[in-house]
Amino acid sequence: MNIALPSEGTDLSPYLPDEHGLFFLYHFTADGSRTKDPGQAQWTWRSYQITDLHARQEIGAEKALSAPARDAFLAPSHGCHIDYDDGWLYGDLPDLKHDFSEARGLVHFRFAFNDTMLIGARKQPLESVDAVRKMVENGSRKFRSPSDLIEAIIGQSLDGMAFELGKLGDTLDGIEDRVVRDAWHNERQALVEARRQLVVIHRQMATLTNLFRHLDHAHRDELPDAINDMAARLSNRAQTLYHDGEQLQARTRLLQDELMAKLTMQSNQLLYILSVLTAVLLPMTIISGLFGMNVGGMPLVNTPSGFWVVTAVSLLIAGAIYLFVRRLGQL
Repeated sequence: MNIALPSEGTDLSPYLPDEHGLFFLYHFTADGSRTKDPGQAQWTWRSYQITDLHARQEIGAEKALSAPARDAFLAPSHGCHIDYDDGWLYGDLPDLKHDFSEARGLVHFRFAFNDTMLIGARKQPLESVDAVRKMVENGSRKFRSPSDLIEAIIGQSLDGMAFELGKLGDTLDGIEDRVVRDAWHNERQALVEARRQLVVIHRQMATLTNLFRHLDHAHRDELPDAINDMAARLSNRAQTLYHDGEQLQARTRLLQDELMAKLTMQSNQLLYILSVLTAVLLPMTIISGLFGMNVGGMPLVNTPSGFWVVTAVSLLIAGAIYLFVRRLGQL
């Protein structure tokens, strides 16, 4: 490294990077315990702000990184990928923003690791990274290798997406209950929002499943057994969530179809009522129009009961038409 890294004891913030763009630096012994003595460290974990210029300079100057891993790490665009080269597993995977971010949603987490070093980078605070960082801080879990820690981070991310899928499932349950009870009002908007979130998560699960499958097919003979096992476990979890997302998407489509059918039925009922009213009132409109013409020879003009005669005739015709239309509607 061209720039000296701060020691473990330096006061670093896990949410605000220092002058080197570094969030935190942890050292781990062979048994996976955290140590503040770099001389006892078996491996280290460094987390950077990927948009920080100094952080990018430090990563670019890291001679231990293989060239493809360095290039992928510093690439300007964020596209999901995972690959293996010269002992380094590196990639860019989706994750969930932290609760105190500006907007909750999916972002990206970049990483590269070998047997002795794990480098991570992100643009915003991430739930999974923060959860694993707290495990390291309080000593609730030991990480014997970078692959263990990466599996924990991706596992936390998958847990977060599973939780989001569970909440969306509860939302769909509530919408379904209201639709069945005909107590729905603004369910169309709620369904559109739920389906939008499902599309995002489902797309990321499909991406993760394909990435791990590609890693297994492309580097099966090169990957160490520990990384092979990690990839298999994470691939199975991602595939399970992928199928769960598919089922929820199918539910949203069915609910949308049912809701549209109910809206169509409601519209048809309203159109039927309007048609009946139009048919019933049409004779009265015609009769009132005829008797409203200012021409000579109008019948019943000089008859005292002429108004009531015309009214009765109009009502009789309207009643007959109503009965006729009603009978047609029952057929």
